[in-house]
Amino acid sequence: MPRQSHIRSPRRPRAALRALGAAALAGTLALALPLSACGGSGSGGGGGADDAGQTSGPAYEEPTEIALSPFDASAATSANGASIDTSHTADGYIAASATNSSRLKLQVVQGEMSYNYDLPGDGTPISVPVNMGDGSYAVRVMQNTSGNNYVEIARADQQITLASEFEPFLRPNLFCSYTADSACVAKARELAKGATNEGDVMRAVYQWIVDNISYDNDKAKQVSGTTGYVPNPDETLANKTGICFDYASLAAAMLRSLGVPAKIITGYVSPDGVYHAWNMVYINGSWTSVEFSISPDTWTRVDLTFAAAGSGDTVGDGTDYTDRYVY
Repeated sequence: MPRQSHIRSPRRPRAALRALGAAALAGTLALALPLSACGGSGSGGGGGADDAGQTSGPAYEEPTEIALSPFDASAATSANGASIDTSHTADGYIAASATNSSRLKLQVVQGEMSYNYDLPGDGTPISVPVNMGDGSYAVRVMQNTSGNNYVEIARADQQITLASEFEPFLRPNLFCSYTADSACVAKARELAKGATNEGDVMRAVYQWIVDNISYDNDKAKQVSGTTGYVPNPDETLANKTGICFDYASLAAAMLRSLGVPAKIITGYVSPDGVYHAWNMVYINGSWTSVEFSISPDTWTRVDLTFAAAGSGDTVGDGTDYTDRYVY
């Protein structure tokens, strides 16, 4: 009989745990805590658009092709109606699909760290990032049996070496979904026209989101206390509203489609341990303004929800962040 696993939703850490980094916390269930706690002022137009600042860096060249993350059924390992595709791990992603009437999880394990993702049972494939670096991975499809108990129904083990550290953050995934035909990609390309360097690209995307996306307080209340929320960049673009996860997902989709590495981070913000989402970006160049100072060739935090709220009380004081999950 297959060995069952108990997947439990973690309790909200005490204030003392906020000092811990993502590596110490990543072993618990990914996205098990609601992101709706990050409130908003309900109005766009934060400080960044008022000061364009200065950019620098090599000439920007828009990618001729958008890096994607398709599911390759012919290369997948299959069992019990579930398929796991690890043929593109060097490109920074793992894909899976399943047909099953029970609740399913896609579990990605590397050492003592693990991420768990909801996997649709209707055969719709998902892709998730290889976000724990190089090493030996176990990828498992887990079927719910009762309560929080799951049993493994498919597995693939893989020794992974990424082509570069940026690969996982240059492609779409479950929490940053887009295609070459997505509206957010078209908008990003429109915004990048005339950019002389990646600092210009970052500034254009940032300013457009801050000026045009407002915080959705009603949505925040609707999803408050729930788990498993998945943002949709095109919906955020169309509705011009969203919660913090929507801001971070839209920004990542736009930047990734333009060839700029962008992480989606979820975690806690001081002083009250608000659970929140933001971005980390890496540009070959710089952008310095009143709101941001992005240096070349280093990961820099960008909190668009905080900026769009006019630096109000949206996410605490916006100074002390604790990373928990990376997508």
